[in-house]
Amino acid sequence: MPTLDDILEQIGEFDFFQKQALFFLCLLSVTFTPIYVGIFFLGFTPEHHCRSPGMAELSQRCGWSLEEQLNHTVPEWGGHEASFNSRCRRYEVDWNTTAISCTDPLGSLVANRSTVPLGPCRDGWVYDFPGTSLVTEFNLVCEDSWKLDLFQSCVNAGFFIGSMSIGYIADRFGRKLCLLVTVFLNSASGVLMAFAPSYTWTVIFRLIQGLVSKGGWLTGYVLIAEFVGSNYRRAACIIYQAAFSLGLIILTALAYALPHWRWLQLTVTLPNFFFLLYYWCLPESPRWLIAQKQNEKAIEVIKHIAKGNKKKLPLSFQNLNSEDEDGEKPKPSFVDLVRTPQIRKHTFILMYSWFTSSVLYQGLIMHMGIAAGNMYLDFLYSALVEFPAAIILMLTLDRIGRRYPWAAANMMAGAACLVTALVPDTLYWLKMTAACLGRMGITMCYEIICLVNPELYPTFLRNLGVLVCSSMCDLGGIITPFLVYRLAELWHELPLVIFAVIGLIDGGLVLLLPEMKGKTLPETIEDAENLHR
Repeated sequence: MPTLDDILEQIGEFDFFQKQALFFLCLLSVTFTPIYVGIFFLGFTPEHHCRSPGMAELSQRCGWSLEEQLNHTVPEWGGHEASFNSRCRRYEVDWNTTAISCTDPLGSLVANRSTVPLGPCRDGWVYDFPGTSLVTEFNLVCEDSWKLDLFQSCVNAGFFIGSMSIGYIADRFGRKLCLLVTVFLNSASGVLMAFAPSYTWTVIFRLIQGLVSKGGWLTGYVLIAEFVGSNYRRAACIIYQAAFSLGLIILTALAYALPHWRWLQLTVTLPNFFFLLYYWCLPESPRWLIAQKQNEKAIEVIKHIAKGNKKKLPLSFQNLNSEDEDGEKPKPSFVDLVRTPQIRKHTFILMYSWFTSSVLYQGLIMHMGIAAGNMYLDFLYSALVEFPAAIILMLTLDRIGRRYPWAAANMMAGAACLVTALVPDTLYWLKMTAACLGRMGITMCYEIICLVNPELYPTFLRNLGVLVCSSMCDLGGIITPFLVYRLAELWHELPLVIFAVIGLIDGGLVLLLPEMKGKTLPETIEDAENLHR
């Protein structure tokens, strides 16, 4: 009996239908970007200091610039290197006193400046930012700064939980149904978040987005991998991920044009409702239908693909009936991920690789945000470096294979993080070059693991395998905010050293996986077990 790859060779492995499906799914990939990294703009923490009664009036009377006002009235002010006192405490003095001197305001009130008592910010904070963010609206600073870490960790916790459930749904009930359900829930919760009345409701709606959005993105990834022939799978999957990188640039432009977080959230969410039209645009995966013994429906989808490609399905390929069509349909099980030796090895290595990719990718973005600078330009530069990574993979994966570029990318990312940490700030050009190479390396790792993970599991287990392994990516995302910000308090470059060690270990582990260049996707457990031969 012919396999689906044999049929695709006759009706087109990557013709009009597959290109159209890839375009539709790339739009989905673009809109996933704001959920994954949107915290960079939604939760931006601008420069801030305590609001003190009478300070603005005194500054106006004395004709101070903003910097002069801060130097005179804020404790231990030091700009971006400001201490906890300068951000979260204020002088307990009455700035409305008319006897205050403009040249030495504190000296005109007390003899010794160090004896002026400090108190908490009772009247809120002043933010040096023209727009609004979660931080400025809900005052997530000082004693409440942990709530911003919690907000991002809840998104990744949603990714983690959703990976388990949505992976099972996609393998049990089909890719298309799973995709449509996740799109609807993601869209509805995203709109509700834009109108959330409090921090608590904002976190709840963001958690719901996390529960469904990543599962929908990865389901789209699996769907396009199952639509195309083996010779074009690599290109289609890299293009799908490059659409995510394009989303980074679009997000930067939107955040610059819409500096108010509620308008930004609404703008990036509304296009998701468009994807509900995919009910009429995309068929179910023929590979999944064949794995579920629904051969008649699979033939209908294959004929639809052939018609879209303006090809005709040969008569000899129009019969997929098999003797075991009425037999028991394989059902995905978590046990199948660890029951057999080769699949068990694949599962554990892929879990660690997903964890590594997430910690380094999100960690480098967060570490970039610690330093002073233009957040829009910094984010844009870090996004642009992802496109050379995609081009390198397009040129190497089918010539060299998956394993060696993957190992080299991990080594490059780990070494670059180590160089960035050890190079002094005086060699700024070298430090920035190393940082860009690190971002490029981990982007390549992300794109390769997204390609390799579906290739190592049989069809009936593929979506569950991808989402369970990638759940380690979400676990990494949960701990990364605390890892970066807490370790940076001990030594600013310490997170980069940790990233280097994690990346170098992963570079060795991926060499233990089988090479998938030119191989067809496994259909059964036995096929997956024999990939290393």
